[in-house]
Amino acid sequence: MEGDFLEKLKSLEIPTCLRVCCGTDGSVTFLLEIMTRKPVSVKTESQYVVKADKEMAELLGVEEGSEVNDRTVRLYAGDTVLVHARSLSPLERMPQTMRDQLMRADIPIGRILRSHNLETRRDMVELEILEGEPTFDGIPILSRTYKIVHHNHVLMWINERFPIDERWKL
Repeated sequence: MEGDFLEKLKSLEIPTCLRVCCGTDGSVTFLLEIMTRKPVSVKTESQYVVKADKEMAELLGVEEGSEVNDRTVRLYAGDTVLVHARSLSPLERMPQTMRDQLMRADIPIGRILRSHNLETRRDMVELEILEGEPTFDGIPILSRTYKIVHHNHVLMWINERFPIDERWKL
């Protein structure tokens, strides 16, 4: 998927800042802070610990019934929402301190990973433009899905949605 992902991303007529954020295999939060020159804050919309059903278990490579943190957040630079993201994280694969940070605070995932010095990689799964979604009041969005992998196991599955509009002309 990596090559397909890159070719698809390069073919899209979207602002360069958005292409960079969507194409990175590193921290989106860090890039947003560089691009906007503002601190990026995370506001959690919902967060639940759920039991993995069959589909979720296959997606994450865990047993059905495993505890999974299901978190939905928005990333803001000042008052501007730049990203809507959902993450699924199998709790059994996380150090307890990382679990605590993820579940109790509005901390970006990139910062959590960095603070624990975890060697990870991001495997890109899907890239698509969605029309008419309510996420950003019907504005077309660029949606990317990827997995954060640690020791060849999925540590997190993440879907990020970026509005395709003027806010990316930085």
